[in-house]
Amino acid sequence: MSQLNIFTAVVGLALLAVFFEMLRRRQLREKYAVLWIIVGIGVVVPLSIFPGALNSVAEAFGVKSGASLVLFLGIVLLLLICTHLSWEVSQLEEETRTLAEEVALIRTQLEERSVLPERDTPATEIGPKAAADDH
Repeated sequence: MSQLNIFTAVVGLALLAVFFEMLRRRQLREKYAVLWIIVGIGVVVPLSIFPGALNSVAEAFGVKSGASLVLFLGIVLLLLICTHLSWEVSQLEEETRTLAEEVALIRTQLEERSVLPERDTPATEIGPKAAADDH
């Protein structure tokens, strides 16, 4: 086993350990952790255990080097992940806008019923400083 194979295996195992630790600490959601763990296992195991197989697969696809195939597939994977995350951000922005509109309508209804005092500051200025000014 060459030094590159050992290095690949060690780096792959370290990355898997980081993913599991982030999952344990709830810093990474389960669906993303599963994705990264599958990618980590799918890349590290074949590269570290069967390094010659990569060149065979590359040749089958008409690529001259296994490294070029891995680089290309990595770029495609990253583009897919960026596209998915952009879609999720768009969904969250829409949800945030809808919730902000609903809160504004509820606040207006409560102020009309005199349940809440009228406010001098717009909703965007609420924060620690604005809250301290109210007292």
